[in-house]
Amino acid sequence: MSKGIIQSNQQKETEKKEKIFDAIIIGGGPAGLTAGIYLSRARMNTLLLEKLSPGGQAILTEIIENYPGFPNGISGPELMQNMEKQAVKFGVQIKYGQVIEVKNDEKSKVKIVKTEDQEYRTLSIIIASGAEARKLNIPGEEKFTGRGVSYCGTCDAPFFKDKKIVLVGGGDTAIEEALYLSKFAREITIIHRRDRLRATKILQERIFSNQVINFSWNSIPLRIEGTNKVEGIFLKDTKTKQGKEIKCDGVFIFVGYLPETNFLKNIIQLEDKGYIHTDDNMMSSVEGIYACGDVRNKLLRQVVTACGEGATAAFAAQRYVEDLKGVSYN
Repeated sequence: MSKGIIQSNQQKETEKKEKIFDAIIIGGGPAGLTAGIYLSRARMNTLLLEKLSPGGQAILTEIIENYPGFPNGISGPELMQNMEKQAVKFGVQIKYGQVIEVKNDEKSKVKIVKTEDQEYRTLSIIIASGAEARKLNIPGEEKFTGRGVSYCGTCDAPFFKDKKIVLVGGGDTAIEEALYLSKFAREITIIHRRDRLRATKILQERIFSNQVINFSWNSIPLRIEGTNKVEGIFLKDTKTKQGKEIKCDGVFIFVGYLPETNFLKNIIQLEDKGYIHTDDNMMSSVEGIYACGDVRNKLLRQVVTACGEGATAAFAAQRYVEDLKGVSYN
């Protein structure tokens, strides 16, 4: 290889390393994509990092009925694909990779985002990394994951056509998934630790009128049973303390989510459960680092709230970067 080619390659590597983005968004769900739309329209040089594919939890939802402007609802995949197209149209760069570390240089104001194989520099960060399904952490759960244990009805429902399944949970996600699964399963038993659901009333009306679905109230799962695949689940009644077994072919678990914030330890302030605490402008405990969507500590976890937070975080990040550059509009 000639000396000129070597120098050219070295120069490219140096330029690549020294490039500083105005903003890096970590996560491509509704919050991250909305932030990308707002930042790119403001002509901020924006990079969005996503570990799998854009869409987040919303892409697993069959139908979203409460997103304004769609009186007949819209499928999660369609809505997320539209958001992704819109963000790219305005100039967002999307790259794939698992973020493993974030660093903040208080002196230079430059922040570093590391993935498994690359390092990026930026003036601001918007964390929209979302959350992953919470586990029950009971015997048999890990063993039978993918062999009858599932955390996504939209993904796995066809495998349980005309079969008997149980579903653990009582919130909106659990009930929405149960309604979807009822199109496939022969019988569904919803296991809930209390004697009433916390899901939205309209969802409760639908679930109680569904002939495929029944309930095991005041029950908590103790173990998932089977040999090579799920064959049943053993429960305990929280009032009588008696145990019982329900024979089934599958167990669907919807008991909440855990925030994807492991890569942020010792960088910003996290709540006890790992959620990010922010102010009203979505700024975290570190100046120039913002958070939006399910990764935040908040009351309501919905697509519509994620989008609103993404827009707020983007606007706040834009103002912060413009102040750093001395070009803010006062």
